[in-house]
Amino acid sequence: MILDRIALILVIIGAVNWGSIGLFQFDLVSWIAGGQDAVLARIIYTVVALAGLWCISLLFRSRETEYNS
Repeated sequence: MILDRIALILVIIGAVNWGSIGLFQFDLVSWIAGGQDAVLARIIYTVVALAGLWCISLLFRSRETEYNS
């Protein structure tokens, strides 16, 4: 359950970053990390991508399983 929430928060951060790229052509992660090619930026992009993959599993879980855990 905690991992699900962390993954969801990271996916939201990724969505906000993509929104800022789409609307303002401003990459927030790149700006914070010192450029797209910076090691920190690549780590952030990778962690957000893994969180997105984890959130795919949320689509296939039943609500009963979540409440009984």
